[in-house]
Amino acid sequence: MYLLNEKVVYPGHGVAKINRIIEKIISGNSTIFYELKFLNKEMTILIPTDNIVPTGIRKLSSEECIDVIFKVLAEPEIHLHKEACNTNWNKRSKQYQFKLRSGDLLEISKIYKDLQYIGQHKELSFGERTLLLQIENLLAEEISLVKNVIEQQAVEQLRSFFAINHKPSHNQPKAYM
Repeated sequence: MYLLNEKVVYPGHGVAKINRIIEKIISGNSTIFYELKFLNKEMTILIPTDNIVPTGIRKLSSEECIDVIFKVLAEPEIHLHKEACNTNWNKRSKQYQFKLRSGDLLEISKIYKDLQYIGQHKELSFGERTLLLQIENLLAEEISLVKNVIEQQAVEQLRSFFAINHKPSHNQPKAYM
């Protein structure tokens, strides 16, 4: 159970504050809802408290978790990055959307890493660029809250961290960023 004013992460949408806890009678049954007000969007939603786990809503990550994310981004490309460059975008998009909906910060950072790598080896499609920016914003929003820095600093840290640790070969184009 979450507390009033607690910040939580809603997968794919970002960080929200529990603005109110509301009880409503629906079909004769009492249901308790969290009213979530998103920090970086003009959006408020009601979600039943018994639907929190299936939705993937979670607490903000710890500083240690954020540090693990940066370690993952620093690891050299040894897994399927080359395959990712050649795989059909529609197939990768489905896999990426599944990971994004999970809300798992580690999986989301791996998508970021894949898209950054692909962007260094070929021009990203519109869908890839859009997803990269969405993921970068989600990561930066959470990093900024956990590390207590402004969001733009978190974006710059993500970009510079990746650029420092993953330089493209001399014949490869740079990512659009």
